[in-house]
Order: sequence, then structure tokens, then C-alpha cells
Amino acid sequence: MAHSFRQVEIIGIARREGKVTVDGLAEHFDVTLQTIRRDLTELDESGKLDRVHGGAILPSGTANIGYEERRSINHQGKVDIARVCAAELPDDCSIFLNIGTTTEAVAAELLTHRNIMVVTNNMNVANILAANEACQVIVTGGALRLSDGGLVGNLTIDTIRQFKFDFAVIGCSALDEDGDILDFDVQEVGVSQTIIRQSRYVIAAADHTKFQRKAPARIGSLADVSCLVTDRPIAASLSKACENWGTRVLTCDT
Repeated sequence: MAHSFRQVEIIGIARREGKVTVDGLAEHFDVTLQTIRRDLTELDESGKLDRVHGGAILPSGTANIGYEERRSINHQGKVDIARVCAAELPDDCSIFLNIGTTTEAVAAELLTHRNIMVVTNNMNVANILAANEACQVIVTGGALRLSDGGLVGNLTIDTIRQFKFDFAVIGCSALDEDGDILDFDVQEVGVSQTIIRQSRYVIAAADHTKFQRKAPARIGSLADVSCLVTDRPIAASLSKACENWGTRVLTCDT
């Protein structure tokens, strides 16, 4: 395979998985480790990937990647997370679902729940749950973010403040190794902080790729939420911190 085509496929794998490894790519393409290292160095120098020890990740920065690309990253992991989240959410309760492809997966898992109220600032979530006649859907209003159907701004915050939710499921753009919950859009950060304050039980839903990304705006900490649901075991140091904070950690394999 010509190295230019190989590099295009490497970027595609990184977008799906969030990270690529030298060993994994060498086996996938049946080439030497040195060949893959050169590819990753070139991709790093061109700004398409960020080199890390043993591989590369999607580049960090101050702007999120596109919505369609986010939907394709670790799709199965998000579905698995959504099933765990839905199992934590009973019938006969109020729930907030925020912006994100993972919360959209959670919405799809709520189609058989009964007598629930879902408030959301995600137009995609509202459209999904419209198929559940036993679900009352309330959309917050706010400034429409055309890139992904999210609603943000002061109107969104003012609406959320009128409620006290039994549960909230929130997604994020990145999770730092110290447990900080991060995002790119400052307006969305304010919305997420309000959701946390107005909810009795908060589930942070984040697949493992979120630990491999960086974002500039801080929503809060895993110490501020009730539970983290993810698809792979987290670092031992963060697991211990969550234990000290009283934050449950659920992985899809448990």
C-alpha cells in the first residue's frame, strides 16, 4: 500500500478508535515498526495526529472535531455505555440528557422506559425520544448550534434552573487524568454546570477515547458527579480518587 493511502487509513482508524499504536498498525498493514513510526511522525508534523508514547492520538486543540466524525468514534463503546446508563435509570422519573453522541445513544436505550420525563438541550435526543409515547419530552430552548443540534446559552440555563431532576446523564469532550471534566464550548460548560447543580444523581457517560483527548474549558470534576460509566477500566490512580470522592465507576464489562 502506498504510504499516502496508508496514512489516510491511519487517520480513519484514529478517528474511530481515538488512538492508534505502532504495534497495532504494523500488524494491521503488515509493515515494519519503523515504517509506522515514520508515518506517525509525518502525520504529527502535518498536524493530523499527535504523537504519544507508543502511538498517536487525534490532535488536541481549542476546537472539537465534527459531529459526524464524533458519531463514528467508538460507536459500539457508546452503545454499551448507553445500555449501562439506561439500566441505572428507572421508570417513573425525570431525567436530563445533554449534548453529545453518547447521550443520544442513551436516548435510544430509553425507548422502552415508561412514564419518564426527559428534558434536553439536544435536538437529536428529542427526535429520538419522540418515538416513545410513554415519555414526556421537554426541550430547553436556547441558541441552536447548527453543527450538532445542541442548544446553549443563557436561555438554556434559565430553563434548566426551573427543574430539579432525579437523574442527569452528561457527556463531555474530554476527561483529564486527574478527573477534570472538559469541553470546548464555553457556553456549553455553563449549561453542564447548571445541570449538575439541578440534579439529584448525575451520571457522567464517557468512553475511553475521552481520556485520550484534551479540551480547554473545565466543567468540573468527577468528584462533582455520582457515577462514571465508561467502556474500559480507568487508571488505578483515578479509580482510587473516585473511591475517595464517593463517585461510583461502572464499566461495560462489569
